[in-house]
Amino acid sequence: MTQTALPTTPAQDVAVSQLLYTLQLADNALILGHRLSEWTGHGPVLEQDIAITNISLDQLGAARSLYQHAANQFNALEAPLKTGLFKSPALSQRVVRAHGNHANATEDDLAFLRDAWDFRNILLAELPNRDWAYTIARSFFYDAFNYLQQAALVNSADKAIGATAEKSLKEVEYHRRWSSEWIIRLGDGTEESHERMQNAVNDYWAYTGELFTPAAVESQMAAAGIAPDVAALKAAWDAYVQPVFAEAGLQIPQNKWAQEGGKEGRHTEHLGYLLAEMQFMQRSYPGMEW
Repeated sequence: MTQTALPTTPAQDVAVSQLLYTLQLADNALILGHRLSEWTGHGPVLEQDIAITNISLDQLGAARSLYQHAANQFNALEAPLKTGLFKSPALSQRVVRAHGNHANATEDDLAFLRDAWDFRNILLAELPNRDWAYTIARSFFYDAFNYLQQAALVNSADKAIGATAEKSLKEVEYHRRWSSEWIIRLGDGTEESHERMQNAVNDYWAYTGELFTPAAVESQMAAAGIAPDVAALKAAWDAYVQPVFAEAGLQIPQNKWAQEGGKEGRHTEHLGYLLAEMQFMQRSYPGMEW
């Protein structure tokens, strides 16, 4: 199945871009939330097992609100745009078979019937947990960014995105504080914990550049007052990360090269395995409801 041609009018172009940006936000929350949920029952101590599970639920709650909004945006598109927007056969077949030319979708369709190439989450979110230090490094890098992003999105011209950001902001502030404390605890702990934390930081650092490299959709939404200019958030992110690393006794990698592509649908092999597990029930029993 081929993707639709670019919209032929400015209004169509903006509508599609708004949908894709909403999906980017939702995909980040869903994929990271799923990764964190993999620790449920496996945390290092009971208290932190519960903490990381609650953070996962926070992410999934934000994802659900954003997918609901994305479904409404998708359903408002003109029929030719709907039927060719996504390349995932299961999603295209579901919405066309169920609704004909109207091709309506639900939040569950967007979460469980898109294939990896239709997801727009950053690569950092899909990286495997590996061990506790790698999980903390990934969370810290994202949480420090996400707090700045959500604080800016509160004033988004898209009221639904703004409302979700306002609801999420206190949760995201806790996420940032939690992962910061663990960075310090591991970095300034034993010789082994310090080494593990530094190795995780070194390995996942290359994925932080994508946070501040705007995709075309992000640039368009920033110009429309819907999204923040992510490049402009980098200085504040650095100002937060550097003193935390200093307190933890960790070195900031000097590698300037950045892994990119997730925002445009180019992903690591890890996302395919994650989706195979996450989407199994819906794919095996199409249309199943509790």
